[in-house]
Amino acid sequence: MENLEEIRKEVDAVDAQLAPLFERRMELIRRIAAYKKAHGLGVSDPAREQNVVLRGAERVKDRDIREYYVSFQQEMIALSRDWQRRLNSGLRVAYSGVPGAFAYIAASRLYPGAELVSYPGFEQAYLACEAGEADVAVLPFENSSAGEVASVTDLMFNGSLYVNQVIEVEAEQNLLGLPGADRSQIRKVYSHPQALAQCDEYIQRNGFIVKEYANTALAAKHVAEKQDVTCAAIGSAESAEIYGLQVLEPRINTSRTNTTRFAAFSRMLRLDKENKRKMDKHFILMYTVKNEAGALAQTLNIIGAHNFNMYNLHSRPMKELLWNYYFFVELDGDIATDEGSSLLRELAPLCDRLKLVGSFYTH
Repeated sequence: MENLEEIRKEVDAVDAQLAPLFERRMELIRRIAAYKKAHGLGVSDPAREQNVVLRGAERVKDRDIREYYVSFQQEMIALSRDWQRRLNSGLRVAYSGVPGAFAYIAASRLYPGAELVSYPGFEQAYLACEAGEADVAVLPFENSSAGEVASVTDLMFNGSLYVNQVIEVEAEQNLLGLPGADRSQIRKVYSHPQALAQCDEYIQRNGFIVKEYANTALAAKHVAEKQDVTCAAIGSAESAEIYGLQVLEPRINTSRTNTTRFAAFSRMLRLDKENKRKMDKHFILMYTVKNEAGALAQTLNIIGAHNFNMYNLHSRPMKELLWNYYFFVELDGDIATDEGSSLLRELAPLCDRLKLVGSFYTH
């Protein structure tokens, strides 16, 4: 029979080998955290984490202990996330609006634990990141119903920041009232005009009096301060939590497809040349074409010839030049490839201005 103490000594020896490997791994995580902070990236990367676990499981030959190794890796990944959050706890994220607004929600989901800094407008938040007052700016750039957010598109074209992440946030509207209030008591609702329009059927069905407010989160704050059980706000569940209200009825918006895409802007461009996740990679180009017949068509032909799928194209007028336009093109694919480099080289002679605005994965 084996000697228990001898076996335990072998376990201690293995643990002694694991400790420096763990320390080395966490030092690498420190470098990853620094890279993510510089590029304005969030801590969590679910696809990457899943790949790590799958590859790890394949390395363990003993099927009886494979599931335990998977659990070990999942715990290691969780520790790595916590370490990154601690290292980047000083990350400052600029957004336009107030706590509880959808921009706040987008920023919270992208950067849990970061310091979220409110600015009164899109340009102020963008300029704060440019100036180094914030590490990241999270701004809306497209809505599934209303289309592009023109002022943010202009900032993309004229500014110096890059898009490194994109997140979709569904505009789920809820009826928010004072704690203990009942829906039957509500007579008046406050919210942003767009939110009121999204819930028009529900409002008419209940005969509510409508009061417009600057935004949904401020409407929630107003109802909380008013302390009138006959008044309610229409907004996010996060607003209810922040301002001490309760959700009297969830998901009251007529359409269930109203979604806003938010971009995370930072001062460095993310390319990730070694990353193998090509299927969900995207990039954005903005350019002006020379005033020549067929110039725009030639640029689109070049994009098609390089097998990049173009799923978003629109134009915007240039404020400084009357009747001149720049073009916004969003594409599937990885620009950090030989094919991507070739695409940019071939587009350059046809464009007066050509800007790679961002390279990102779907979130």
